[in-house]
Amino acid sequence: MKLIHYTRPETDLFGARFSDLMDEFFSDVVQKRRDSFVPSMDVSETETQFEVDVYLPGLRKEDIQIEMENGLLTVSGERKMEREEAGRKFHKIENLYGIFRRSLQLPDHIDHDSVHAEFQDGILRISVNKSEEKVRKQITIK
Repeated sequence: MKLIHYTRPETDLFGARFSDLMDEFFSDVVQKRRDSFVPSMDVSETETQFEVDVYLPGLRKEDIQIEMENGLLTVSGERKMEREEAGRKFHKIENLYGIFRRSLQLPDHIDHDSVHAEFQDGILRISVNKSEEKVRKQITIK
């Protein structure tokens, strides 16, 4: 016969306190994450350029800044919560708001003067051409 150790839930004070402590810790982490807006970013590459899509729903192009310095592409801005509606009580808000800043280090072989940006339907599309002299070329063997 094998004995199984049984502990009554109300007598396991360490386990309960530890569980409460962990719940409080992770609740704080999740709450801090909820208070900040970090837009999603897709980065792709073709033979001639790099392309970056930044997803910024609910923003206007006037709310967005783009900077390029030493190959570091930075997109920043703020998604503001503008809800001044009299007589309306919110019970739950799941959208994220706040100041954001996303940076991406591009390779050395880019043409800094070729940065092009478009903003349509909440998607910021940035393209940067590769430098002509550094674009990979296929060499045929003779």
